[in-house]
Amino acid sequence: MARLIGVEVPDQKRIGIALRYIYGIGPTTALQVCAKASVDPSVRAKDLNDEQLSHLTTVLQGFRIEGDLRREIQTNIKRLMSINCYRGIRHKKGLPVRGQRTSTNARTRKGPRKTVGVVRSKEAKTGKV
Repeated sequence: MARLIGVEVPDQKRIGIALRYIYGIGPTTALQVCAKASVDPSVRAKDLNDEQLSHLTTVLQGFRIEGDLRREIQTNIKRLMSINCYRGIRHKKGLPVRGQRTSTNARTRKGPRKTVGVVRSKEAKTGKV
């Protein structure tokens, strides 16, 4: 496997696709990186030589990816939570942040259903009062 910026990218995939395995690199950015590094995006990752890998690495240095990007996102969320804005409160409560409905959906954010019901006494279950 080819290693770029501390991430193993799959050998069997084309480099235009394999770059997407790096956190923060999507389809458009992957093609931009290939263009700046003058690497054909249709070449398989295993067929890249050391010179092409070094060009890709130097181009990727200019982007905010992996640990730096994750850290920045976390600090942004912490800032929202500390100033108690609406989005920060939603993050704290573990509810959807971007205006989705929560009456019926939002199971990903809210977790599995917590059944709320009436607790009956043992006498009521047997029929004796």
